[in-house]
Amino acid sequence: MTDDPNADPTPPRRPPSTGPVQYRGADLDAERGPGLGCFRFQLAVLAVLIVLTPLSVFWGWPFEVSAALLIAVIVLLLVAGQTIIFLLRLVAADRRGRRRPLASATRTVGELEDEAAIATGEATEAAADPPPGEGPVRQ
Repeated sequence: MTDDPNADPTPPRRPPSTGPVQYRGADLDAERGPGLGCFRFQLAVLAVLIVLTPLSVFWGWPFEVSAALLIAVIVLLLVAGQTIIFLLRLVAADRRGRRRPLASATRTVGELEDEAAIATGEATEAAADPPPGEGPVRQ
């Protein structure tokens, strides 16, 4: 610790990581996991089972069949949930490194902090004056 009362107690920020996304300790490989076709098939089977399970009770099918359909719905919900998490990680890996979210009407936290630093005069003169002819970047 320093004895300087004006020292900033917050640690410096780490630069954003632009490396590959980690999944279970290794780089995320889109070719090794389930694809969108697999997920669509799971959703189609899940929709059929969700409709068929209560109908099996209404139609008076044996108890064991209705119970098996209910268990299949629960298991398929778990599997489809894991598949969507994997697919969302792939989307996140594809979009990594962008500063502004697509179609964002609001400013990012970094932009708000930059404006606050400019307003308080803490920013350097080069950061306060953008190059001529360059406005905000819109993706």
